[in-house]
Amino acid sequence: MAEIGFRANAEDERIIRAAMREGERPSDVIRRALRVLHCEMWQEGLRREARRQNGEDLSGEQDGWRYFGF
Repeated sequence: MAEIGFRANAEDERIIRAAMREGERPSDVIRRALRVLHCEMWQEGLRREARRQNGEDLSGEQDGWRYFGF
């Protein structure tokens, strides 16, 4: 695992302290923030794909899954 240096400024430290949950360390908060960033990147990829396919009408196609009424 690579070591990554990070020098938090005063605002970064304020945000990290405000986001800390009981028993968490600053590194835990940063890991959670990275997961949120990853999710945002994934969602942006979906948005780009949707824009790329803009105008494609799929309403006439059969669904790719079935509902069994359970």
